[in-house]
Amino acid sequence: MFPTHRPRRLRRNPAIRRLVAETTVEPRQLVLPMFVKEGAREPVAIRSMPGVFQHTRDSLRKAAAEAVEAGVGGLMLFGVPEKRDATGSGGIDPDGILNVALRDVRAEVGDATVLMSDCCLDEFTDHGHCGVLAPDGSVDNDATLSIYGEMAVAQAESGAHLIGPSGMMDGQVGIIREALDRAGLLDTGILAYSAKYSSAFYGPFREAVESQLKGDRKTYQQDGANVREALREVQLDLAEGADLVMVKPALAYLDVIRAIAEVSDVPVAAYQISGEYAMVEAAAANGWIDRKPAVLETLTSIRRAGADVILTYWAAEAAQWLNQG
Repeated sequence: MFPTHRPRRLRRNPAIRRLVAETTVEPRQLVLPMFVKEGAREPVAIRSMPGVFQHTRDSLRKAAAEAVEAGVGGLMLFGVPEKRDATGSGGIDPDGILNVALRDVRAEVGDATVLMSDCCLDEFTDHGHCGVLAPDGSVDNDATLSIYGEMAVAQAESGAHLIGPSGMMDGQVGIIREALDRAGLLDTGILAYSAKYSSAFYGPFREAVESQLKGDRKTYQQDGANVREALREVQLDLAEGADLVMVKPALAYLDVIRAIAEVSDVPVAAYQISGEYAMVEAAAANGWIDRKPAVLETLTSIRRAGADVILTYWAAEAAQWLNQG
């Protein structure tokens, strides 16, 4: 009579598989990263990220409304300025492209979704680093922190519900929390990029934001070999007041997501980054994989690893698929 146990009984048709599924992906768990380009008169296609654009202010509002209609849980905005300088002053300027775009999108969608902002200087500096530079060319951690505080306040006043410090400066969450509270912005939350790794998969993003970076960010982003270090970073961010913590990238760091999910007492996010997106799109375009199931499989894997929230460039499209059942 062998085999007595037949696990295949619970796989025999779609209804049974749906009934016993251990992991689900829902539109509300997905966040769409979006780029807005200062001075653009029409959306600019990003060559290495098929289907993703540098938006104009008008097309950003339209795309944001469509994503909200699809049911996405949030939007993360990145600005692409016309001019850059050594201190990234455009990130603090209330009339800088990111802050203007935040006001645009908040006016368009209100509180119908969670509006998030990238609190980092890399898009705004002429050297492409996430902080200001010391005379020796290194990134000055503490001088950068005060700018992050000003930037966070400007973004919150422009309408961001969550501030996303992504620069991996020591103490960034605490400084931002202090600056927000001092400005009376007590209800503005912090999505901490707690475990942001130095990765080979950021290339398409750097095209998307027209990064000026030469070299790398290994002195402040994490070493891909380390997990305990990520747990330490999370503990520090939680102690400093993080409302959510995040792992970036996602697919190459599923074990890190799992390890953090097991210890975090706040929601855990993961960022499925540009290179991860580009790989699937390239393979699908060549007919090597089936695009839709591949996309959904990657999202399920990130959820299965323990992420409560996923930032993904497929957020709006995947939300539509999920709504269709």
